[in-house]
Amino acid sequence: MLTRRSFLASTLSTSLAAAAPPPKKPNFLIVLADDMGFSDAGCYGGDLATPTLDSLAANGLRFSQFYSTARCGPSRNCITTGYYAQQNACDVMTPGRIPSYTKFAPELLKPLGYRCYHSGKWHLRFKPVAGAGFDHSYTLLDQDRFFWPRRHLLDDVALPQPKPADNYYGTIAIADQAVNFLDRHHQQHKEDPFYLYLAFTAPHFPLHALQADIDQYKEHFADGWDAARERRFSRMKRAGLVHCSLAPLEPAMRPAWNTNYQEQAAKFGPGEVYEAAPWASLTGEQKKFQRLKMAIHAAMITRMDTELARVVNKLKQMDAFRDTVIVFVSDNGASSEQLIRNDGHDSQAAPGSGYSHLCLGPGWASASNAPFRLHKSWVHEGGISSPCIVHWPNGIKDPGQIRHTPGHLIDIVPTMLDLAGGKPVVEGAPPMPGRSLAPAFARDRSIGHDFLYFNHSNNRALRQGDYKLVATGKQGPWELYDMRQDRSEQHNLIKDQPARAAKMAAQWEAFDAGIVKTRESSPAVSTKPLV
Repeated sequence: MLTRRSFLASTLSTSLAAAAPPPKKPNFLIVLADDMGFSDAGCYGGDLATPTLDSLAANGLRFSQFYSTARCGPSRNCITTGYYAQQNACDVMTPGRIPSYTKFAPELLKPLGYRCYHSGKWHLRFKPVAGAGFDHSYTLLDQDRFFWPRRHLLDDVALPQPKPADNYYGTIAIADQAVNFLDRHHQQHKEDPFYLYLAFTAPHFPLHALQADIDQYKEHFADGWDAARERRFSRMKRAGLVHCSLAPLEPAMRPAWNTNYQEQAAKFGPGEVYEAAPWASLTGEQKKFQRLKMAIHAAMITRMDTELARVVNKLKQMDAFRDTVIVFVSDNGASSEQLIRNDGHDSQAAPGSGYSHLCLGPGWASASNAPFRLHKSWVHEGGISSPCIVHWPNGIKDPGQIRHTPGHLIDIVPTMLDLAGGKPVVEGAPPMPGRSLAPAFARDRSIGHDFLYFNHSNNRALRQGDYKLVATGKQGPWELYDMRQDRSEQHNLIKDQPARAAKMAAQWEAFDAGIVKTRESSPAVSTKPLV
């Protein structure tokens, strides 16, 4: 029998429940490094100082099989739209017409109550504020000058080029603006959740770093890339991040567009090395020069980690740290490119200064991408495997774990929409190919991809379950690998499992043709201003 007291209690409980505010939506901080290898960070087996990333990993999750697109532009397309670059062609590297169904993360999150901010590299054809919907943006359009970029914007408006006396450094400026946006958000929109897309340019070439940061590593890397690869591989195996062999160096593999070595040799001098040769085969002069280049690369990453710490500390000051989902990824593997662009290279200038234009090169890139094969632009594992750290104190109940379920940059937008209470649906668009990573926050489980698709510079791949089909170049033959035990891609199974390979190749061909046909048959975008 319902007594008066129980009736009143029930009524009061119902009233309080009705009056209770809805659950607080999490904030999102999506952090993207540029050309950072799978094993550069300390928490992924590296020998670089990355205390901020290491702390986020120790108190969050590390994904061991997370993928990019192998190149900066297409990866930024994926991370901001939730689609493969071939599906909407909105980055500066993917040719084709942009379909009218193209929408960016802010356009999907703002109807859910979010304020949206961007700071850093862009590489898309739309202006961040007027075209992509960010409330505020610091946009760095110059990837060749860390000290005095010629093209950078604040809220789509061009800023003057910094002068050497201004003490500008890109990585610091990106963090400065991110902290400013967060501070303004806290003052003016404290009750609203936010999405901050923090896209560092480091450690993309040219190797430009602050001298004090380079000096931290002056005693490092003397034993070379072979020893560094072995150390990283050993640490990764002990941590349970990989279950494969260490891929051998591949000296003959170089980017197809990177050919004028003789011209560069005259400018770089006899210390430069143009292939991933065994360290013991190098001359003393080469070892000294290569060791210095790795010190600059390391300095760029450590500075990025230091600046990320400032952004994280701002979250703590705002009392937003525990409610913020932080995702850290890289846009592709480390680069083997050796190029001289724009301002050129002054061989008399201090290496790492704004007057120099050095690149990491294939030897150290092989160490950065250990234990995998190849580098940026290839879709073998070294080119597409990304460190992925997810940190969320209010949502991850068993921190410090590793997740082996495959994921991809296309999953980030669906994950944000899932956690924000939205759906990964764009009117008039094909279904988003990504899946929410949120179910894997609780336990290591599949998140339901039918397959993952890769296509960059005619390098092609399809990851389906535990198997991966991959080919180099337009005419390169398909190779088949079992990712459970051979992510270093050493044992080609194409002759042993021809039926599986043929089926996967047909799936790749059908999907590749289908997404391009869908994009080209859709109305072209006409209302969004382009950068």
